[in-house]
Amino acid sequence: MTKVGLVMRKIQFAEAQGPRIYAERLQALSRELGVEIVFVAPDRHVSGYDQAPGYEYEKGDLVNYDLVLEQLDRERIEHVIYTVSGFTFLKMFRDKAVLFPHSYPHPDLTGYEMMKPFYSIVDKAVVHTDYLKGLFRADWGVTDVDVIPIGFEEELAERHYDPSQVVENRILWIGRDEPNRRPDLPLEYARRNPDKDVVMAMGGLRYRESMKRYDIPSNVTLKFALSRDEVFELMNSAKVYWSSSRFDTFSMPLAEAMAMGKLVVKPEHPCYGHIASTHTFAGSESNWFELLNMAAAHPRRVSEDNRDQAFSRFSGRVMKAGYEKFYSGWL
Repeated sequence: MTKVGLVMRKIQFAEAQGPRIYAERLQALSRELGVEIVFVAPDRHVSGYDQAPGYEYEKGDLVNYDLVLEQLDRERIEHVIYTVSGFTFLKMFRDKAVLFPHSYPHPDLTGYEMMKPFYSIVDKAVVHTDYLKGLFRADWGVTDVDVIPIGFEEELAERHYDPSQVVENRILWIGRDEPNRRPDLPLEYARRNPDKDVVMAMGGLRYRESMKRYDIPSNVTLKFALSRDEVFELMNSAKVYWSSSRFDTFSMPLAEAMAMGKLVVKPEHPCYGHIASTHTFAGSESNWFELLNMAAAHPRRVSEDNRDQAFSRFSGRVMKAGYEKFYSGWL
C-alpha cells in the first residue's frame, strides 16, 4: 500500500474540529483506495495554544523540519500533503509535496502577513472550493490546483435527520473563540432576542476557559468538543444555522448544516459562494440579526433544497471520487 504523509500541527491532530476531522476522513477513504495516510506532526516547540507567544501560526514551524523529515524518512514516505504553509519548504526535500490549506494569507485572517512568504513558493495545491482555486491563480500564479471538498458523512446526515425534532426558535452557531469567528456576535444577538434559543458549539475544550471572559446571556447554551454524532444530532435540532466568520477556506459546518436541511444565514463574502441554494441567506453585521429572525419565522421547518444540494456537492462520496482522481495522477 502506497504511503502518503499528512503533515499538520500537533494541536490540529489533538482537537475535535476541522483539521482533525479532515485528517480522519482522508485516512479512511484513502485506505479504501489503497493508500495509507500516515499522520506526521512536530512534537518539539509546539504550544497547546497555537497563538501563544513564540508559537503563533507558521512561526513555530520553522524549527521543526528535522522532526518532520525524520518521521518521513523512518516511514520511507516520498509523497506528502501538508496543511500548514510553514511547511512549504518540504518541497526542497520531497518532490511530491502538495499544500492542502486550512488557512490562507487573506487580510481578514490574523497572521496573514506571516503566511505570505511561504505561499510564494507553492507550486501545487489541493483546495476545497473554486473560489480558493481562483485565489491561487490570481495571487500566486499557481495553476496546478485540484478542487476537492471535505465531504460530510452521509450516514450521519441520514441517521440524525428528523424534521419533527426541530426546535423552532433554535439558532446554532459553530466556531471558536477567535477574532475571525466573531463569537461576540451570537452573544449580542441572544441579548437582543431573549425569545431565541442560541446554541454555540466550540471545537476545542480550551475554549471552555476563554469563554469565561464573556457575559453569557441566559438564553445561550455553550457546548465544547462534541463528537461527530453529537454535532449532527445538535444540528438536526436547530432550525437556523448561522456563520459569522470573516473568511473561511471551506467551512465544514455550513456544508453539514445544508446536508441537515437547515435554513442557513452566512456571510456575503465570496469565499462562501459555494454555500448556495434556495434557503441560504447571505448578509453582514448590518442585517444578520434581521435575517436570523426572518429565517426563524420561515414557514418551512427544513429545506430539502439545501439538503439535496449538499448531498450532490459536498458528500463523502464526492470527496472520495475527487481523491481517487487526484491520486491516480499524483501517485
